[in-house]
Amino acid sequence: MQVEIDKLTFDENGLIPAIIQDSTTGDVLMLGYMNQESLTKTVETNETWFFSRSRQTLWNKGATSGNKQAVRNISFDCDADSLLIQVDPKGPACHTGEQSCFYQNLYANDPIERNVVHEITNKIKERRENPVDGSYTTYLFNEGIDKVLKKVGEEASEVIIGAKNNDKQEVVWEISDLTYHTLVLMEILGVSINDIKQELYGRHVQKEANQRE
Repeated sequence: MQVEIDKLTFDENGLIPAIIQDSTTGDVLMLGYMNQESLTKTVETNETWFFSRSRQTLWNKGATSGNKQAVRNISFDCDADSLLIQVDPKGPACHTGEQSCFYQNLYANDPIERNVVHEITNKIKERRENPVDGSYTTYLFNEGIDKVLKKVGEEASEVIIGAKNNDKQEVVWEISDLTYHTLVLMEILGVSINDIKQELYGRHVQKEANQRE
């Protein structure tokens, strides 16, 4: 694959900042710097390579820790002077063991946990692989798909009732229940959140294409 590096604007030291983002959750994992050589190696190996400003040498993320980053997509901003690299992380991005280097808050104004769905999905998967007595999720897996399907149907009906009652809080509550049970069903059937994202994206792209025709 040919990379048109000449489209990019490197600084006076021949470097360009690269923001590393989890392709699944959208979390910003880290910020590193690349030169032309490390960017080329990133594309060639499908793993992130950076240039160390302190050691003045290239380094491959995860070469020693095993926490590599498989590259999914590389884009650049409107000024062509910074990169956004979406990856599938194979472990924590931070040397402290945190998933992201940006784990400390300087300021937060009513933050919303945007990745709670992914966290719940991971917990559901964990409960399936490591059952826990007294866990409702473990109970659902033990009961099987018919029980989960019954719950999905019940919660969908509750959403309809809440909407008919024009009760916002009830709808929020019931959609949350429906989402949870749907995630359990997805785990049973081997359907991932990325599968749903790709399907929705495909429909969106097709709809846009049809509108242009």
